[in-house]
Amino acid sequence: MDLQAAVTMDGAQAAAERQTSRRVPIDHRVNGALLGLVTTALLLQLIAWPFLLRHWGTSALWLAVPLVVLTPMHWGLIHESIHGHLLPQRQLNEWFGRALSIAFVLPFDAVRFGHLMHHRYTRESFDRPDVHDGATHPMLARVGYYAHLLGGLYLAELAVPLLTFLPSSWVCRLVAYKLRSDEPVGRDVQRLFVAFAGNKDRRMRMRRDWILSLTLYACAFYFYGAWWPVLAITMFLRGLWLSLADNLPHYDVTLDEQARARNFRVSAIWRPVLMNHHLHRLHHQHPTLPWTALPALARSNGTVSDTDAGYFGAALRQLRGLGRIR
Repeated sequence: MDLQAAVTMDGAQAAAERQTSRRVPIDHRVNGALLGLVTTALLLQLIAWPFLLRHWGTSALWLAVPLVVLTPMHWGLIHESIHGHLLPQRQLNEWFGRALSIAFVLPFDAVRFGHLMHHRYTRESFDRPDVHDGATHPMLARVGYYAHLLGGLYLAELAVPLLTFLPSSWVCRLVAYKLRSDEPVGRDVQRLFVAFAGNKDRRMRMRRDWILSLTLYACAFYFYGAWWPVLAITMFLRGLWLSLADNLPHYDVTLDEQARARNFRVSAIWRPVLMNHHLHRLHHQHPTLPWTALPALARSNGTVSDTDAGYFGAALRQLRGLGRIR
């Protein structure tokens, strides 16, 4: 069994899901089209836009809109790569996922490991950013929650590769301390994260990818010249979108809800942009299915939306503050 199957499923469920996935092949034409669109947007942002700003001035600022709106598609392609659904060829699947992560300044190995752990241990104690742990002062907990929600998650992911420049033993002790737990599940989570933090090959890849990201964006900021704040603000808005969307399907979800996740309604025009992330509960129930297979599955199950909540309305409801675990 490969890493993805080992993390997301076990036993008979794993076998059933593998059989389902064989019946639904990856739609490489659709994924290829989205890859082309996101790549074009990246070339626009990193190379063409500074040229247009110098020649058109403020009238070129409207290009920020499509660049920010395509954020969930960029992340969605990385997400498909994590699950092995981006391209049929395994090496190409990982290569494109890693390249997209470098362009987003995300540590691919850490994001992949964290996401697969999220599938295996959904809404366990380490995976509930919207829940007060009871140990932190309530005011500090609220501040931390809003910081996480309003861009802090992305900033934290930007900083994760810095840990790979520290001695492995230090990082492992830090991770073990942050994830300490007296519960069996918590100890399993701690053990797996410590093993990840101490893995030499992953540390080397994360350092390499981080240096490539820094080089890429150092060149981009140089190209922008006096217009560099435009690039910085666009990066922040993309990180804000990513942070807002990360825990959205799990916000205030109880432990007895199916898959500990929710589905949402969204208009048809947004579905390819979100890559059907609004059907997140179905994704947790069927993690081996590519994103293009989820709408048909929802229709066949009569659960195109099993909630009255719209996706964007639910995103804004997160601003109400910390949720609760029940």
